[in-house]
Amino acid sequence: MQADAMRVGLNATCFDDRPSGANQRFRHLYGALIRRNPAISFVIYEPADQRIADWFADAPNIIVRRTPMPSSGRWPRFRAGLGYWRRTLAADRLDLFETFTLPLVHAPCPTMLTIHDLRPLQRDRPLIERAVAPAIVSHALARADRIITVSQAMRAELLAFRPGTRVSVVYNGVSARAAALGALPPGMPSRFMLAVGHLEPRKNLELAIDAVAVLRDRGCARPLVIVGNDAGSLAALQARIARLALGALVWIVEHADDATVGALYAACHMVVVPSRYEGFGIAVIEAMAAGRPVVTSDTAVFREVSEGQGAYMPPDDAVAAAEVIERVWSDPIARERLIAYGAARIGDFAFDRLADQIAALYAERMAASPRRATAGAWNRS
Repeated sequence: MQADAMRVGLNATCFDDRPSGANQRFRHLYGALIRRNPAISFVIYEPADQRIADWFADAPNIIVRRTPMPSSGRWPRFRAGLGYWRRTLAADRLDLFETFTLPLVHAPCPTMLTIHDLRPLQRDRPLIERAVAPAIVSHALARADRIITVSQAMRAELLAFRPGTRVSVVYNGVSARAAALGALPPGMPSRFMLAVGHLEPRKNLELAIDAVAVLRDRGCARPLVIVGNDAGSLAALQARIARLALGALVWIVEHADDATVGALYAACHMVVVPSRYEGFGIAVIEAMAAGRPVVTSDTAVFREVSEGQGAYMPPDDAVAAAEVIERVWSDPIARERLIAYGAARIGDFAFDRLADQIAALYAERMAASPRRATAGAWNRS
């Protein structure tokens, strides 16, 4: 590592080993960024209870800082960092500091913040969260030198909240989980549709369950496998399955590892993503990467990710959703069109490509910084 290497701090205190889009993005996208920019020294600030830097253990250009912050709990992490950040960031003399969670940690150097979505502002969030979130988000958008978000739809949402904010878009990438496929959970049907995501209200999994009931009542058995961990909706989903007598057609698989999820993608007949609200929707591109057709709810972000070339269902109409699902399930021409489109589109979500976009934002920010008149030390392998 060069003695005068540019120093970029990465606030990784919000990451852990649980499956999530944010964890996946940091592990793979920033792994590519670190690998492709050996002339940059990356200072990784880890939570007290996780070894995040182990994700990049073979990289010679990382420095690890163990922090007192826990990986879970926004407010415990904020309290633990009150005295830590000012002292540590002053001593580390970074050229740029990138952070990935709210409230914003402001550094004595240019600061970048990634925002995946504005879930804390949504109506289904607890009242106290909705009461304090606008001030926290507004402060972050005003103080960060650059906001990175994951879709143009999310950029529009941020600009509607605070016009004039400097927001750049860097998409999420495709998980490498399919590289080592595991075994399917026992009892899976030979053909099924797959829904992947945490079990929470915004995922709107009730729509997929109700569509299965509509198709069953029409004489079409279309099994559904839902894979995800409980985030508040498990009991309600189980009750719905029981009420609709769908125990033989709907499975919920919890605590699946990456290999198992990869196996489910590889084995499924199609993928459904019925979410009401997403900043991006990683399951859409994971379906593309697995060569599976995907049906999504008709939202702006899903139309963006699939460039208007996808199959879309209304998020509040189970009968209409069932018709879209059945067309993709049964029509080989519709299936092949979606699979071919996904194969052509998926290259836009390669981690190396996205990492170069982050590096370009770093270089742009550094070129404007009085501490770095040029970005001449930057190289890519």
